Amino acid sequence: MTKLLHSIRYQLEPEPPYDFALTVHKPAGWSLFTPYERFEAGTLWTATHLRGVLTGIRLASAGTTSRPRIAVRLFFAQRPSRGDAEAMKQQLRAALGIDDSLAEFYELARKDRILSHAIRHLRGMHDTSPTTLFSEACLAILLQMAPLARSNAMMSAFIACYGPTAEFDGKKIRAWPTAARIARLRPRELATSCKVGYRAKLLIALAKRLADGTFPSIESSGSARARSNAKRCGDPIEQLRAMPPAEARQLLMQLPGIGDYSADIINPHGGFPIDAWSVEVFSQLFYGKVPARNRDSIEKVKREGLRRWGRWAWLAFFYVVQDLRRLSEALGVELRLE
Repeated sequence: MTKLLHSIRYQLEPEPPYDFALTVHKPAGWSLFTPYERFEAGTLWTATHLRGVLTGIRLASAGTTSRPRIAVRLFFAQRPSRGDAEAMKQQLRAALGIDDSLAEFYELARKDRILSHAIRHLRGMHDTSPTTLFSEACLAILLQMAPLARSNAMMSAFIACYGPTAEFDGKKIRAWPTAARIARLRPRELATSCKVGYRAKLLIALAKRLADGTFPSIESSGSARARSNAKRCGDPIEQLRAMPPAEARQLLMQLPGIGDYSADIINPHGGFPIDAWSVEVFSQLFYGKVPARNRDSIEKVKREGLRRWGRWAWLAFFYVVQDLRRLSEALGVELRLE
């Protein structure tokens, strides 16, 4: 347990429309930073690592969807320097999608027979992103080859066994483990304690790859500007954001346990992550039927999603999976929920 007794307060003014509740507490149950966070009466308490420092976060809406404002309070074990505090604020700003405009996506979506319903149901929902690459890559591995209930159980056990607990503002919130913590484990210990099976070796190999600080290679970034941007960044997720999308995706697929599907989930530039579950959903939406063999249809469905929505494919995917129940009713189809 780490007590976070120091804090700073400030406010954010997101790009409207910005629905605070839909953005930080997703309709499909996706957490912002950790499944152990608390959302009560319009306020979110969560914990993550900002610039490598365990940070408690309290977020509350102080505005409306059309005129959004977010009251932020960050909690630390030790008060950060002014420069570190500003870097943490910027990292959180990017993670919350504060400066992201939905205007072009909504223009596309209004003309689309699928997305036109979703944007009406979920107006102002912004995409969010992780603050650490390790937590997102672990999530991707734990989602592989398992029903959602099983993945959630593995995730909860993994965080409960090895993640730090932040105590702040009257709450105790567990955060994802660090790569350095997991890199010290033996596969058998991790497999037994969290019941993650073969994934234990992948998680530890991933942790060792990220804990040594050499991923991604700065020299791998093609342009001088991208290399300069990456050198100024902290966590690898920020460095990948500074790279061209295709290059970031290619680098991600070099990590242990990360393939095509997982790279689309992790890539900070977005992708169109189709697997044995989502292929059913989007096959019904695109072609009006469930595929005869799910895995054989993955590439076909992925190509259609990218053709149809282009650079907005990830945001389209994101809106659809957050709105499956109401889309089923609006379109008269029974979409698979998980």
